[in-house]
Amino acid sequence: MAKEKFLLAYSGGLDTSIIIPWLLEHYDCEVVAYCGEVGVGVDNDYLEKKALKCGAIKCIVENIEEEFVSDYVYPTLKANAVYEGKYLLGTSMARPLIAKHFVDVAKKEGCTTIVHGCTGKGNDQVRFELSIKALAPEMKILAPWRIWDIKSRDEEIDYAAAHGIEVPVTKENNYSKDENLWHLSHEGMDLEDPANEPNLDKILELMVSPEKAPDTPTYVTFKFEKGIPVEVDGQKLSPAELLKYCNKVAGANGVGIADIVENRLVGMKSRGVYETPGGTLLFAAHRELELLTVERDTLHYKDLVAQKFAELVYYGQWFHPLREALSAFVDDTQKTVTGEVKMKLYKGNCTPAGTKSPYSLYDPEIATFEADKVYNQADAGGFINCFGLPMKVNAAMKKKNGLL
Repeated sequence: MAKEKFLLAYSGGLDTSIIIPWLLEHYDCEVVAYCGEVGVGVDNDYLEKKALKCGAIKCIVENIEEEFVSDYVYPTLKANAVYEGKYLLGTSMARPLIAKHFVDVAKKEGCTTIVHGCTGKGNDQVRFELSIKALAPEMKILAPWRIWDIKSRDEEIDYAAAHGIEVPVTKENNYSKDENLWHLSHEGMDLEDPANEPNLDKILELMVSPEKAPDTPTYVTFKFEKGIPVEVDGQKLSPAELLKYCNKVAGANGVGIADIVENRLVGMKSRGVYETPGGTLLFAAHRELELLTVERDTLHYKDLVAQKFAELVYYGQWFHPLREALSAFVDDTQKTVTGEVKMKLYKGNCTPAGTKSPYSLYDPEIATFEADKVYNQADAGGFINCFGLPMKVNAAMKKKNGLL
C-alpha cells in the first residue's frame, strides 16, 4: 500500500525545517515540500538540498513575486487598507497567495494533507487554513504546533541540533521573522516587552534607521493609472520590480518602520517591529492622489470600507465573498485616481511634494483666498443656519428645561 503524501508549506526556517523529520517519525507518509517565493530571495538549490536532506522526497520552489504584487498588494493598496492604523498587512496578503499555490501543487502531486508550521497562537494558521477551506474544502490540514510536545523556539533549536538539522537562528538571536517583497517582521525575544525600545541597529535588514539616513532629502515621482503605480522616476517597471525600487530608495532614507502592539485574531495582543519601506511610500503617494481626485462623500465612505477590508485580510478572509465585493467597490472609486505624485523622503519622513491629475477636483478659482467671481460667500450664512438647525433646537430644549 502506497504511503500517504503530505505537502508541507516550506520556507527552510526553524519551524518547517524540523517538521519534516517530525512528520516522518510520527506518520507513515512521504513529504513534498513547497516554497512559494514572494520576495525573500531564497537560494533555490540550497533550499531544495536542505529539504531533501531533512527527509522530503521532493522540494518545489516557485517564484510568485509578480502575482503577489499585482493580485494581492495592489488591491490592498487601492483600498488603503491598514490594520489598526499601523500594520500594512505584509504577511496577511502573502499567506492566501501561498495557500492558493500549495493547494494547486498538492492536487498535482497527489497529496491528501497540507501541513503548515504556524503556531497555535498566531494569525497565520487562520490565514492558511481559511484559504485552503475556500479553495479545496476536501483537503485535510495538519498543524504540528497544535499537537506536538515541543513548547518553544528554544526547544525547536534543541530538536534541530539533535537531528543534525541546520537552522538560520540561535538561542541568542531567535527573533521570529517573516519576510516577503512587501515587508519584514520581527517578533519575540526583547520585543515581547512593549516597554523595551527596539534596537534598530540590531534588527533592521531592509533599511537604515532614520538617524543613519542621508542629511539631504530624496524625491520620488510616481505615475498612477486607476490607483495602480505604473511608473516611478521615469521608469516603467513590472509590479515586483517597481516595489523593489521603492524598497531601495525608501529604505535608504529610513522610511517605513512600524512598532506595533496589535490585536491578533486569536484574542491576544502581540508586539512586533515591521520594516515596510516601499509599501509605506506607495501608500502615502496613493493617498495623496486620492485626496485630489476622489469626491468627498465617496472618499469618506471608502475610509470606512478600508477598515473592514483590512480586518478581512488580517483575519485570513481574502477569499471571502465580502472581500471580493469590497474590492469591486474600491475599483470603481479608482477610475479617476490617475496622475502624478512627487514624494519627499527625509530621515524617516515621507511627505508630499506636489500632486497633479487630469481628474483633479481642486478648483483654484473656488478655493482661492483672493477675489473670485464663482463663489458667493454670503451663501454660507444660510447654509450654516440650515445645517445647524438641529443643534439650535436641541440647545433651546436644554435651556427650557434648565439643562444648559
